Amino acid sequence: MSAGNTRRTGILLLLGVTLFWGINWPAMKVAVAEVPPFTFRTICLLAGGATLLALCRLAGLSLRIARREIGPLAVVTLFNITFWHMLSAFGLQHMAAGRASIIAFTMPLWAALLAVPLLGERLGPSTLAGLAVGLAAMAVLVAPEWTAILADPVGPLCMLAAAVSWAAGTIALKRFRWFMPIAVLSGWQLFLGGLPVTVGALVFDSGFDPAHVSLSAWLATLYAASIPIVFCHWAWFRVVTIFPAVVAAIGTLAIPVVGVLSSAVVLGEPLGLDAITALVLVMAALALVLIVPAWRRSAASVERA
Repeated sequence: MSAGNTRRTGILLLLGVTLFWGINWPAMKVAVAEVPPFTFRTICLLAGGATLLALCRLAGLSLRIARREIGPLAVVTLFNITFWHMLSAFGLQHMAAGRASIIAFTMPLWAALLAVPLLGERLGPSTLAGLAVGLAAMAVLVAPEWTAILADPVGPLCMLAAAVSWAAGTIALKRFRWFMPIAVLSGWQLFLGGLPVTVGALVFDSGFDPAHVSLSAWLATLYAASIPIVFCHWAWFRVVTIFPAVVAAIGTLAIPVVGVLSSAVVLGEPLGLDAITALVLVMAALALVLIVPAWRRSAASVERA
């Protein structure tokens, strides 16, 4: 596959991740209102991981983990899956879904800070501009909720820790050299990352009664455990292999905008000029990191010709 086709594939995967992960925020809010976080994440991770691994096996892929990959797999699983999923689930119990997604997607800032010393990536002018514009969009969305954030800081702190964890996992995923296929790597991360969460569910959610959960909460859990878990995790790990870590991270900035918009539709959360302004800024950020560099490369190739 040519570089151009690979890049287009990466952009299409980012669009899918943006849509399905964005819609997942109100779905998770509905689910964790009735299903305890440990139990909710156990269902999502074990079911999603087992499904993806089963699909890999049906496709004829080996599920073997090479000895040299055990340590790196443990590291990326801990940060990408276990910490991220538990911290974000707890954070959602303390704040609105749309606003929670905004704080979670400060991830590109932390990824950019980590990518320079750990990966030796350069932050070019368009990348820096895109990061600045994208974070400005997040600031526009957070500002109206600042009083509520100060009144109940548990949710925002959990979401911020989740963002840092995801950034660390993204950098680790990029830093290590992988020999197993991306789909197999994704499946093992989900399944193994769900095991310590399952222990937490057995310890902390022993009094949970599934019979008291409404149909809407179960449907929200089913959605969260299917497309966002199986497809989006595979697609995201694929995107990280295509783009530099910082560019891939900035590409996720549209997700909280979708989260805010879908939360307004599904949950009736307020939607105003701030969300529209943030949407415009996010689109500008994505253009700076994904489209402008492509134009420059195209212009340079024309000049050489």
